[in-house]
Amino acid sequence: MESISLLMHGFSNALQYSNLLYALAGTGLGMLVGVLPGLGPAAAVALLLPFSFALDTTGAIIMLIAIYYGSLFRGTITAVLLNVPGEATSAITCFDGHPLAKEGRAGPALFVAAISSATGGLIATIALVIAAPIVAGFAFKFGPPEQLALLVFSLSLLMGLSGASMIKTLIMGIFGLTLGTVGLDPTQAYPRFTFGVPELFEGLSFVPIVMGLFGLADIFVQLEHRAKKQEVLKIGKLMPSKSEWRSVIAPIARGSGIGFFLGLIPGMMPSISSFIAYSSEKSIAKNPERFGKGAVEGVAAPEAANNSHAQATLIPLLTMGIPTTPTIALILGAFLVNGIVPGPLLFRDNPTLVWTIIASFFVGNILLLIWNLPLIRMWVSILKIPPSILYTIIIVLMIIGSYSEYNGIFGVCLLLGAGCFGYWMKKLDFPVAPLILTLVLGPMLEESLIRTLEMYPSGGVIEIFHRPIVLGMSLLTICFFLFFIYKSFSRRSVSLQQLPGGSA
Repeated sequence: MESISLLMHGFSNALQYSNLLYALAGTGLGMLVGVLPGLGPAAAVALLLPFSFALDTTGAIIMLIAIYYGSLFRGTITAVLLNVPGEATSAITCFDGHPLAKEGRAGPALFVAAISSATGGLIATIALVIAAPIVAGFAFKFGPPEQLALLVFSLSLLMGLSGASMIKTLIMGIFGLTLGTVGLDPTQAYPRFTFGVPELFEGLSFVPIVMGLFGLADIFVQLEHRAKKQEVLKIGKLMPSKSEWRSVIAPIARGSGIGFFLGLIPGMMPSISSFIAYSSEKSIAKNPERFGKGAVEGVAAPEAANNSHAQATLIPLLTMGIPTTPTIALILGAFLVNGIVPGPLLFRDNPTLVWTIIASFFVGNILLLIWNLPLIRMWVSILKIPPSILYTIIIVLMIIGSYSEYNGIFGVCLLLGAGCFGYWMKKLDFPVAPLILTLVLGPMLEESLIRTLEMYPSGGVIEIFHRPIVLGMSLLTICFFLFFIYKSFSRRSVSLQQLPGGSA
């Protein structure tokens, strides 16, 4: 009952004029930036992160999270109309969304996708209200050793972000930890890796780096691979038929459940939730041969799973301070910049803030419907704007945000350097997500390590493993580490077997 009363109080704050405006602007900006070719949720949050610093803390967090789930729907538009998924999570939507569009039913496909996304988000938010206080109550038992074990476990999730090479992932993760040490030593305030540059005394700013790695690097890649202009299919009427409405109710519910539970698993990518939801619907369908040829259920289930997964990833962030995806790592950075440390103490020390943010999830999903259903043709028209104009506007906004971060040209240089480095890494197939995660978690890890060592000045650090939570988290870390190593070697073995005459 206490959670319900706190949520009602959160609604009273979330529905205030200013916070409602931030949520409306966030979902709209997320849709606007997200619908641009080549820019995903991480780039959308990174691009608009510096402009949130002028807002109050509650408004800034509400707007950034609204940008996050507002940008998730953008890949669906291009997937349905162009057969070009905006991101991996929208690739499954191409299977049935584009065939529906070619039949002249792009409108119902986009309508069902919007309803499914909003419903999945709302169901996951209800589950969040129930689960978050329970998880936070358990995390109240965390001291510095437990926080250290938790952060080490978070770093083990880097293995889940590995692509073809675990070595490349580890290299990027170590590089991110190294960048996190730039600045003044937390114990003696001694400059580290500053090279006499005054701007580096407070460390490398998070904003220009993430805008460069995600936004500018993606634009460089898009400019390099300029594709021919594709014809945007017509939308037609929006409303689905009555039979289509009846057929998508169960897939939306099942997709929401799959997305939520998989979203709680650290390292689980949203695209996996979408794929499992689609495969489940196809396996239980009476006529599975319809899938891939324009089955509306093939649009509803993965879209519901996608948004439900996204909302579920906020539970580890709010209750334990664990970023499970690059985009969540950016939101964690926004919390830290505003002087707020997500975790169990957030529910105890800032209940008004955290429950206002949770209530804004409900509001934001409703606003997402308002942005999508009546204005879907406006978003489609953006696809017809020449990329040269769009990219120019985006780059100018990035430069302004980076300049304002340092109040000088140093921020712009950092942006360009990060953009060139990110582009180079993409060409070499190095993942940039581990760098962002370690850049955010590195300073927190160092602080927890120092506080833990201060608790055991005699050097008996081994005693921390007598603490049950530390021991449990350590064993879990080892299990994840071994699992990801096994998965990496399995991929390598399969690749070798596919070579002519090759064998593992």
